[in-house]
Amino acid sequence: MGKHAFLLMLVALLFGAGGARADEGYPTLARVDYVLGCMAANGQTPDVVRKCACSIDAIAARLPYDKYVAVETARTMQDAPGERASLMRGVGWIKDLLDEFRQVQVAADLKCF
Repeated sequence: MGKHAFLLMLVALLFGAGGARADEGYPTLARVDYVLGCMAANGQTPDVVRKCACSIDAIAARLPYDKYVAVETARTMQDAPGERASLMRGVGWIKDLLDEFRQVQVAADLKCF
């Protein structure tokens, strides 16, 4: 995919052509960040852009944005090096939160991929 085509798809996603709905409370930047990460894992094709946009829309429909932020924060904290990060890996409510997100993400992937 050419650089210009990729940029055009991102602009379309930013302006709603990707099906993003503001009523779920997810800011555009969070949606684009998810789609970029999804594309990095699944490929850089127009079809993958649509599937990844569908996936974040499905996640947003089932998981409030504040919980999504908590998931992203927990992931960042657990991935950090050092003793503090290892302490975060054993916290029960964080495990529960990440498990809930994984279930929502699997359902979204089954719907969209």
